[in-house]
Amino acid sequence: MEEPIVLTEGEHRELTQRVISRTGRAEDARRARVILLLGEGRTWDEVGDRVGCSRGFVALWARRFRAERLAGLYSRHCGQKPYRCTPQVEAKILNATRKRPTDGSTHWSTRRLAAKLGVSHMMVARVWRKHGLAPHRMERYMSSNDPDFTRKAADIIGLYLNPPAHAAVFCVDEKTAIQALDRSEPVLPLSPGRAERHGFEYYRHGTLALYAAFDTKTGEVLGKTAERHTSEQFVSFLGDIVAHQPAGREIHVIVDNLSAHKTKRVAAFLDEHPTMKLHFTPTYSSWLNQVELWFGKVSRDVIARGVFSSVADLRRKLMRYIRAYNKNPRVVKWRYADPSRHLGARVRVTGH
Repeated sequence: MEEPIVLTEGEHRELTQRVISRTGRAEDARRARVILLLGEGRTWDEVGDRVGCSRGFVALWARRFRAERLAGLYSRHCGQKPYRCTPQVEAKILNATRKRPTDGSTHWSTRRLAAKLGVSHMMVARVWRKHGLAPHRMERYMSSNDPDFTRKAADIIGLYLNPPAHAAVFCVDEKTAIQALDRSEPVLPLSPGRAERHGFEYYRHGTLALYAAFDTKTGEVLGKTAERHTSEQFVSFLGDIVAHQPAGREIHVIVDNLSAHKTKRVAAFLDEHPTMKLHFTPTYSSWLNQVELWFGKVSRDVIARGVFSSVADLRRKLMRYIRAYNKNPRVVKWRYADPSRHLGARVRVTGH
């Protein structure tokens, strides 16, 4: 049987305020209207018709109001009991993550793995974060097949960590086939909320090679451009290095195993300049050459988004960048992360 509800003057005023409020929640106004109508003596069916709700809704809030008065009209979301990831579930997630998906994709996402295992995708994300797993990421590596890797790597790293006294150490390489690309459409500059935009079409004006010698002690770079990268050009660049050093100074040059670095013309040049010695990196180990880090910087800062009207324009902008860089050069901090491990496996470099 429907029990009558008797409202006090204060309760009636508060409920009326909730009904007419323009800033309160709609659900609060709806419940207040139900109680006001019941206070007027309306039946549950009449209240349901006027408010647009079911008898169960009226009965629920009438019961709560009788028990706690105005305090009973506030929402109470008990929620569900927090689900804890047991060691068994965690092991199941980890085991599944290390296996390839069977749908042809190459790696898991949190939602696809969660759907397969019947767990929350947030639980998968927490387990991945806890154990440092990132299936969406991939790193590349190259292993050296040089049988003399340890000796060569130790020789080069020794020049970085403990160079000979009063000697100059240069990392030398050439960045070949740099394209002088010119955009067929004007570049639209960046603006608030919009990135810089380049057209897809471009003109090729030719290519250029950049020779660079990175001074491991000061971080300064000696640069030179050439139309081709030949042994003659390499020897000419070695001559530039010698010319920029005091007479008789010992010079150590670290280079890779390019055939242009091992010709008879290079050997003859070294015989004519006994103060210079070449140190070759192990095969497939160009990462040991610090100038590669500087080439990466040039690619990001000048080449990748550059617009060049000609090969001469490309040459001018590269040399201008080198001159500006040499005003505030930076050395590479080279150290072992774990000296007990293989020389080529745990070297960490920072600085560029």
